[in-house]
Amino acid sequence: MKINDVPEILRLSVPEKILFVEDLWDSISSIDSDIPVPESHKNELDHRLEKHYSPGELLSIEELQARIEKKK
Repeated sequence: MKINDVPEILRLSVPEKILFVEDLWDSISSIDSDIPVPESHKNELDHRLEKHYSPGELLSIEELQARIEKKK
């Protein structure tokens, strides 16, 4: 299904479309399903959690700002 298949959606304002998408997502998330999670996603989550629990490896706000400025 494409958005053009439901012309009513095209006539909605941006805020109405956002509310529609929120409702649609809520309806999907409320369904108990067994959608498989790819192993690569699990690995990425594990990697991010490991970084989160090792705050010594994180940048301070000053270091982050300096890196951003350096790339400009």
